[in-house]
Amino acid sequence: MEFATPLVPARLIKRYKRFLADVRLEDGREVTAHCANNGSMMGLAEPGMKVWLEPNDDPKKKLKFGWRLVDHENGHFTGVDTSVPNRTLKAALMAHEVPGLPPYDLVRPEVKYGENSRIDFLLSGDGRDTYVEVKSVTLSRAPGLAEFPDSVTARGAKHLAELAQMVQQGHRAIMFYLVQRTDCDAVTLAGDIDPAYKTAFDQATAAGVTVLAQTCKIDPTGIVLDNPIPFRP
Repeated sequence: MEFATPLVPARLIKRYKRFLADVRLEDGREVTAHCANNGSMMGLAEPGMKVWLEPNDDPKKKLKFGWRLVDHENGHFTGVDTSVPNRTLKAALMAHEVPGLPPYDLVRPEVKYGENSRIDFLLSGDGRDTYVEVKSVTLSRAPGLAEFPDSVTARGAKHLAELAQMVQQGHRAIMFYLVQRTDCDAVTLAGDIDPAYKTAFDQATAAGVTVLAQTCKIDPTGIVLDNPIPFRP
């Protein structure tokens, strides 16, 4: 997935109200950017960090910049826009480029299921439907290891329970962790941050929910799927 417009570099001043970030552009101007991430962004929102913004000229948008990347200034990047994984994965699903999935002919996003929920992707075509829930992973507290979640997510636990229900009904269900970091080669759960999510995960996998994880190639031109990586319980 290529960014719609070329990204511009900036320095983070502060993130606040979850969805707002004040930044300083290279020309010295201070602007407010939209932050499409409702997590804690632990380790990714420190003042002074180099970030990359996507400008827009949409008259309907109040904010003219969207925060897309953190540049760790060591050759590695983290994608902070939580809408990116679904868009990136959709393209790969349509092209049948996602390892570990059963055969399918049809990809349907945002299909209603469970209790007032929508599954990220419903794959059909080989006799059994496959329900795929996608989570964006951006937290890393140990070198090379990504973690999910970075804050308490009751919604995430609910999704796991609903995936388990799909398995019980005879369908396949996959929990897909897309790691939006280029410096990690494994992913695990941050059980200390959200014990309830860890419990829901254990129950879901015991019920037959499959876990897949994959990294991304990230730079200021775009984000694409990279390699599958191991999930460490």
